[in-house]
Amino acid sequence: MLYLTEKKHLRRSFVAVILLLETILCFLIPLSLAVWLFINKLQNFNLDPTQLVKSAEHIANLIEQRTGYDVLDTSNIMSAVSILPKIGQVLMGGISGFAINVAVLVLILYFMLIGGAKMEKYVYSILPFSDVLNEINMIVTSNAIGIPLLAIIQGLIALLGYWIFDVPSPFLFGFLTCFATIIPVVGTALVWLPLALYMTLTGDWVNAAGLTAYALIIITNVDNLIRFILQKKMADTHPLITIFGVIIGLSLFGFMGIIFGPLLISIFILCFNIFKEKYLDNAR
Repeated sequence: MLYLTEKKHLRRSFVAVILLLETILCFLIPLSLAVWLFINKLQNFNLDPTQLVKSAEHIANLIEQRTGYDVLDTSNIMSAVSILPKIGQVLMGGISGFAINVAVLVLILYFMLIGGAKMEKYVYSILPFSDVLNEINMIVTSNAIGIPLLAIIQGLIALLGYWIFDVPSPFLFGFLTCFATIIPVVGTALVWLPLALYMTLTGDWVNAAGLTAYALIIITNVDNLIRFILQKKMADTHPLITIFGVIIGLSLFGFMGIIFGPLLISIFILCFNIFKEKYLDNAR
């Protein structure tokens, strides 16, 4: 924005529109295509109903023998069926909330590009601490660059495992693993665990076991290692800040909260520590 407006002397409104189009072409359209591809792949999955029912009955019998709990009891089936509409409502609500958040963010981005320089000068003028800007820059870099970079690396590592163990559509599920990486606690298990179960139900026991072992030994441990290295290189962000930030951010901002949640908590803690050092500690 600064280069095109100050060096090339282009109109700010024109440059802002160009950057918004770039955002749509580089982010929104690829994301929409990925979702469409995922839905299309789900529709084309060819499951053998007879084999699927036999596998489900076999697993249910094993559970009943070990625990005495009848999974295929009529009341249990009715309870499971009653949950399906709620899941659909949650998914539709999430999709609509994501669409609204994207529209609002694009609109806000336009005005931030137009008045970004004035906004920056105003924020600098009201900040009480001169040494906070560099640390805030590191925090923003850690969350805005570190988290997506972690997702890309983790997706590539998972893609290798999907390719080795003959997972259907490995590139698609590798792409989905990129997004699952930044979800706290469960993370990549949201993708590889259903895949392993699917391969088990279709009779591919060897690759299912291999994928499970690869995920537990390689994907999970590499995820923790890369997350630790990136956070330490860019900013000393505690993993709990990322976890709670994502949980809070998802509830407040939807999908975009994956970035904004940890960022807001990190900046709040930074400002609190600076206030404590500048005022509370010196007052004693």
